[in-house]
Amino acid sequence: MAKQLPKLFQNKINKDLKNNNKIYYSANKDQNNIDDLKDNKIDINQKLNNIFTSSNYIYKANVTIKTKDNSYDTKIIGKNRNFIITIDNKTIPISDIIDIEIKK
Repeated sequence: MAKQLPKLFQNKINKDLKNNNKIYYSANKDQNNIDDLKDNKIDINQKLNNIFTSSNYIYKANVTIKTKDNSYDTKIIGKNRNFIITIDNKTIPISDIIDIEIKK
């Protein structure tokens, strides 16, 4: 009493398939530098999120911020989409930040 399973429908292919015949790969040193900068921006956002979500952050965090032009030893109290707000009432663009470290 062996049951036979129904046959599966297979559509017949009547033409030549040319899937994935052309592959474009572009890697040069300039592109890698741009990718490194993008990765750095992601790291900055991750660092900021880690600062604001840490259990030590209540209202302000002592940090050292290195930007393209300056270095700040300040306390950050908040951030919005594009800027960090310090306790000195300064706004620092997130796009200008190279590195941010928590002071202990």
